[in-house]
Amino acid sequence: MTQPRLLLCDCLNTQAIDAGLIEQATGLTCSKIHTQLCRGEAAQAAEALQAGNVIIACQQERQAFEDLAADLEADEPLFVDLRDRAGWTADTRSTSPKMAALLAESILPTPGAKVVDVTSEGTCLILGDNEAALTAADHLCELLSVTVILDPADELPLADDRRFDIVRGRVTTATGALGHFKVGFDALQERIPGGRGAFNWTDPKSGGRTECDIVLDLRRGQPLFPAPEKREGYLRADPGNTGAFTKVLLDASQLVGTFEKPLYVRLDEQLCAHSRARKTGCTRCLDLCPTGAISPGGDSVAVDTMVCAGCGSCSAVCPSGAISYDAPPVSHTFQRLQTLAATWRKLSSDAPRLLVHDSSHGAELIRLGARYGKGLPADVIPLEMEAIASFGHTESLAALACGFADVTVLLSPATEKEGMPFQAELSNAIAGEDRVCLITPSDPDELEEILYREQSPVTAKQPILPLGSRRQITRLAAKSLNEPGKVIPLPEGAPYGSVVLDQNACTLCLSCVSLCPSGALKENPDAPQLRFQEDACLQCGICTTICPEKALTLDPRLDLSDDALRARVLKEEEPFNCVECGKPFGVRSTVMRLTEKLAGKHAMFQDNKAIQLIQMCDDCRVNAVYHSENNPFASAERPRVRTTDDYISKRRDH
Repeated sequence: MTQPRLLLCDCLNTQAIDAGLIEQATGLTCSKIHTQLCRGEAAQAAEALQAGNVIIACQQERQAFEDLAADLEADEPLFVDLRDRAGWTADTRSTSPKMAALLAESILPTPGAKVVDVTSEGTCLILGDNEAALTAADHLCELLSVTVILDPADELPLADDRRFDIVRGRVTTATGALGHFKVGFDALQERIPGGRGAFNWTDPKSGGRTECDIVLDLRRGQPLFPAPEKREGYLRADPGNTGAFTKVLLDASQLVGTFEKPLYVRLDEQLCAHSRARKTGCTRCLDLCPTGAISPGGDSVAVDTMVCAGCGSCSAVCPSGAISYDAPPVSHTFQRLQTLAATWRKLSSDAPRLLVHDSSHGAELIRLGARYGKGLPADVIPLEMEAIASFGHTESLAALACGFADVTVLLSPATEKEGMPFQAELSNAIAGEDRVCLITPSDPDELEEILYREQSPVTAKQPILPLGSRRQITRLAAKSLNEPGKVIPLPEGAPYGSVVLDQNACTLCLSCVSLCPSGALKENPDAPQLRFQEDACLQCGICTTICPEKALTLDPRLDLSDDALRARVLKEEEPFNCVECGKPFGVRSTVMRLTEKLAGKHAMFQDNKAIQLIQMCDDCRVNAVYHSENNPFASAERPRVRTTDDYISKRRDH
């Protein structure tokens, strides 16, 4: 496939563009610098569109160019915004390195989204007081199949509108999302049709259940779901707010048909460290999920993809990579970071700064600042993310190790912020010098004030290539940013670290080994040893929970030496030799301790033969018990097998 051709425009001479430097850094073939490509020079744009394989460096007039391509029956071009993100700036430094970086990043192939079809047939349940619920039903009943549920304590309506159903009851449970809601009721009563005067109602019943596609909640109380604004198909408004009430009615009327539901996360149950043998370990994703889409599911967690709203918090905190953001995959984010930094280095020896933002609030602040304020500094490269909360400590460290001087994450009002401060704290603990920060500006001026503060120049070190799992990239980035062999203390709750063993308390029972989900704790099949490989430890805490002697504690840290990659012996003891066959088994100290505690002090261990059973290996112990006088395996003599003659003789006797 031929290299795409880049159409450049300086937007009425309001930005400086160096086509030669852009070609040098990106390898793209650039057009001449146009002045008004969307209007006065539209004929040249049309000519390029007919030739095909075009990138237009103007996102703001995208609609005009798409309409032009449609009129020409040409393929739609690609678009990239250089003006607001780079060209319109009060910074006098060259913007060519940033423009080239943004262009190189924009042409990276984006993995296709994974989706599942969700069908809504328009069955709608309306909750609320009489006036609001019945008004909503009156507006929607011609478009949807509506059922209104009224509180039993409310005054009954006199209306006799048969276009929709009315029931009475109290909602007790609600699960699901668009197309798959399941709602439970108590005190459920249905209208009895017919008769004169006020309606009669059936006797109240508990345990009622129904399914519907849409839930319209017009109550003023607590919502049915956590993070209700993120639950697709669940519409909620204060009926006293006319604008909000009208909007939810309009939204509800549109929720009929088949919709594509993105699958935001990918789960590998084999890697999950949530639980082992009913002992709970890691709960990081469970603690942060705002919608309740993640729930315990045995040894691993379970993800309800229909409820998941794609905030990405789970991906940022998962210590093993069992759950990761997949729309697009995490690997694509690392590729974008590496491309931005590598392209920048082709035109500048200074280290750029990274600004992570979303496509709504953050992008709008950048656009307004570019048009009416100073715009972004020339060394600040914006990175738009689908889910800000998915940009965790690994992504920040990868950005720094790729060559960025610092990372600023612009949080929007819609960002799930609960887990973000810890991710920044963890990043700074590993990278040092507070090079990762979170900001919450409310307007472009505040954003510019933060970004235009005097910055100390940072010399980029040898950059890394961020490939592998999140844990591997974290370790690779940390080694690039720190002195060789350094051991970095980390805050409590970090997913990296060691375990501390109380030598006197440990009995080498190895119960911790059998339940360690990552294999960080190991045994030696040839000797009584407890071994530990630090780089594999997830700090899930299952070992500290299962240890009967409480001999293990967690030590969050990041050991950058090669010792962390090798299993080391935490404790070892001399094995005990079987008194019968001489084969080594068990631990000498444990066998001797049991002998001391039981010999002559327990009814079953009063003579030497019984005491010797403690000091035998499994095979010899079974053999000795089998041949003992009081053999528990012995049984009475088997009865004689009955034959046909026995039955015949019995019949004769009768």
